[in-house]
Amino acid sequence: MQRRSQITVLAAASLLLAAGCSTGGAPTADGGKSAAPKGKHPGASAKPSATPSATAPPAKGSVEVVGTLATGLKSPWGVAVLPGGDLLVASRDTGKIVRVSAEDGKTTELGSVPGVDPGGEGGLLGLAVSSAFGADHEVYAYFTTASDNRIARLIYDEKRPPGDQLGAPDTILRGIPKGELHNGGRIAFGPDKMLYAGTGETGDTGLAQDKESLGGKILRMTPDGEPAHGNPQADSVVYDYGHRNVQGLAWDDDKRLWASEFGQDTWDELNLIEPGRNYGWPEVEGKAKGDQKGPAFVDPVEEWKTKDASPSGIAYAKGSVWMASLRGERLWRIALNGTKPVAAPQAFLDGKYGRLRTVVAAGNGELLLVTSNTDGRSRPRKGDDRILRLKVT
Repeated sequence: MQRRSQITVLAAASLLLAAGCSTGGAPTADGGKSAAPKGKHPGASAKPSATPSATAPPAKGSVEVVGTLATGLKSPWGVAVLPGGDLLVASRDTGKIVRVSAEDGKTTELGSVPGVDPGGEGGLLGLAVSSAFGADHEVYAYFTTASDNRIARLIYDEKRPPGDQLGAPDTILRGIPKGELHNGGRIAFGPDKMLYAGTGETGDTGLAQDKESLGGKILRMTPDGEPAHGNPQADSVVYDYGHRNVQGLAWDDDKRLWASEFGQDTWDELNLIEPGRNYGWPEVEGKAKGDQKGPAFVDPVEEWKTKDASPSGIAYAKGSVWMASLRGERLWRIALNGTKPVAAPQAFLDGKYGRLRTVVAAGNGELLLVTSNTDGRSRPRKGDDRILRLKVT
């Protein structure tokens, strides 16, 4: 029961900060919106405060695997925490969503998301739940179709039989470019109650710098998929640009947004996100060098060789960003004092559990870590894929 109460604390806190009622307009007749940005992108907004924390975390931390919550998951990708602490987990390749009990790890299939077209790095990707889930039972999903990537919300009806508990998807945003590679896919509600989405440039590098495209961006929208008030451009969901493939989003205690990003051949990145700013891809990979330097591009806070990271999900806990790495097969800790690292990144679990896809803060110094060995890029191990329970300091 202690484990369940810890995750419940997280769920209550995160949902209070999550999406509220939308101020956006009604959807189009087919339930979607093109929402492609128009016109000139404005300059950057004011930078987030870089005030150091009152107590910075220690330079070195520790990680202890204290248990396994669930096993036998198929290509898990997105994870959302329900009120009470249970988890919803998306299967990229099957298009199904399962519920995982925080008490004993039992899995129950909710159903499949219609229209999911898996292939390459596409399929059913990120998940998020409404802040008013107890009343509206809304689940948000980012997924690949035959024509694009899109975001839809579905009603989760627990009274229906398992396997038939998801309503028809109501598409709130369509037209995100799709490809065999670099589909992005992480979605999360921020402290401002807006929905954020990390997208990829699908291997077409020019999309990252194209302000008319939704690819290679971080998007910010109301729960109805409308451009959120305060975006750099009033009629656009684009929040920033110049990304290759964003799969990790997390906020620290001071409500600053952090994002992980896949590099190409040289540098993976952890970025501090500021609205309207240009994060450099494809002109810059990693920190700007030589004549690349200047006010046009934002340098990452940290960078890694691609063999050591290939980062997907991130979480914030105990004064640190925790980053799940696929190719690197390790969990990275980036301890922060305000916006500055207090030491070099620290690696844990190197190679022990294979590829790591998603990490979720579970309160009281616990993380939930999701492996990714059944996605066709690795040889599955007995029990894969799994959700591990970690105690961190």
